[in-house]
Amino acid sequence: MPGVLVVCELKEGKLKKTSREALTVGRELAKTAGGELMAVAGGSAAANVAEESGKFGVRKLFVLADPLLDAYSTENVTTAVVAVIAAGSPAIVVIPGTSNGRDLAPRIAARLDVGVASDVDSVSWKDGKLIARRPIYSGKVVATVEIEGAPAIVTCRPNAFPASEGDAATVEVVQIAFAAPESKSKLVETKVPDSEELTIAESDIIVSGGRGLKEAANFSHIRELASAIGGAVGASRATVDAGWIDHQHQVGQTGRVVSPNLYIAAGISGAIQHLAGMSSSKHIVAINKDPEAPILKAADLAVVGDLFTILPALTEEVKKAKEHH
Repeated sequence: MPGVLVVCELKEGKLKKTSREALTVGRELAKTAGGELMAVAGGSAAANVAEESGKFGVRKLFVLADPLLDAYSTENVTTAVVAVIAAGSPAIVVIPGTSNGRDLAPRIAARLDVGVASDVDSVSWKDGKLIARRPIYSGKVVATVEIEGAPAIVTCRPNAFPASEGDAATVEVVQIAFAAPESKSKLVETKVPDSEELTIAESDIIVSGGRGLKEAANFSHIRELASAIGGAVGASRATVDAGWIDHQHQVGQTGRVVSPNLYIAAGISGAIQHLAGMSSSKHIVAINKDPEAPILKAADLAVVGDLFTILPALTEEVKKAKEHH
């Protein structure tokens, strides 16, 4: 039986959270579609994740241990994954819905002339077809799509599928030689933020600030709460456009679409573009002095009041609670 192939992303020699989520999805699909769960990892440390991937049910790990794959390059990674698909002949390919994954999936689909469903929050296998659900039109509509042809390719929305270990397996490591393509591009430098802040794409908790903060310096209230509660710092488009905070923090239609377990919005009115980026959060807490702010209607807990009073008090209470545990 063909089975399921999961494309894994690594960080510091370990599986990224989004990869663990994708492996969980792949394991469940393999149960219904048949065949074994396979994975592919590239880069110098690729073989190091064999044991970790086995905890998620991976039975065969394709390793491309080439330094050229240490950093993401569209042409290199596409070529590598296509080669693994040829070797493993999977019926389904699952890719984390990260920035890299969203770039990679359609390129593989174009190379193989197959279908792809992106940013899905539900996926199943029925009558030999992959059926996926994905939000469209800024979350106003949910589309259910069937992917014909093999392999069917899908990218999973981060945080939409909880990662869980299970069906631990002994992993067969298969070394694949990487034949680098003639590239039209060259990676010159990779720049990462100096801070150790969590990224909004993968965090279970996000604390976001909007124009109600009044000025850039007041994002300190957001950062302090996020640090205390173990979350990432988010922002509305208005604050990013004003230059108060970098674009990497922006939540919304023109920023990141996120699905954390907890989303705290302070001083954000809730324009439809922002709601489209966070409405799938499991729990939403909104803090706003305007009782008519649209975001309060979308919130599970709406707090009407002055964020400059509420945020410091909330941060203090979180710190006290952590001291007692």
